[in-house]
Amino acid sequence: MGYINLAGYKVFSFDKIPSTQDAAHELIASGHGANRTAVVAQAQSAGRGRHRRKWVSHHGNLYVSFIYDCDVRDGRLAYAVAVAVAETLATYGIAPTIKWPNDILIDGKKVCGILIEYSGPYVIVGIGINIQTNPTVREYKTTKLDNYTPGLSPNDLLGELMRNLDKWRRTEFSVVRARWMQLVEHLNKDVLYQGAPAELIGINENGALILRRDTRYLLVYGDEITML
Repeated sequence: MGYINLAGYKVFSFDKIPSTQDAAHELIASGHGANRTAVVAQAQSAGRGRHRRKWVSHHGNLYVSFIYDCDVRDGRLAYAVAVAVAETLATYGIAPTIKWPNDILIDGKKVCGILIEYSGPYVIVGIGINIQTNPTVREYKTTKLDNYTPGLSPNDLLGELMRNLDKWRRTEFSVVRARWMQLVEHLNKDVLYQGAPAELIGINENGALILRRDTRYLLVYGDEITML
């Protein structure tokens, strides 16, 4: 199996595979996975997001799964990754926002999805960013970077993303938390949680989402909320 080195990462690159996330799991299972490994594909035939939802993956976009050492599962990682992606897009003059828990938006439209999974002593961080194409999805609006920064190279974007992931994964969570709060959609506004409205207050030091319903505060770990 061939690979290249980029920004200190060992990168396995493919034209088209079923899923970079599944390929990363297979690398780990076969003993070829290691810290700072990336699996990149030009297209995917079976890309997936959270809850195994289909992620449409045509050529021209960035599909990558990163393998990192992980001694302890930490839900705060998702926030560092989301901030890293947002900061990467901001490098190109784009003003993204974050929709909890794992979407990056531009003008309220989804441009990126993030999927975090664990495999043995590793965590796999899957990221899909629409660059040249964006799917038509019934449930929500989508967009692509070409609408804002035409001609952006997936390889250039990958290098910038690697640098930001390295930076924000090492950053103190208090700093990550503060930046996430600046970027998140619907802060101090009502969202729908378990069938009823609740105000999105922020996140705590452990990475739990804080909601307020009347006089009660709710701590949410991993459950989905709906923007009203």
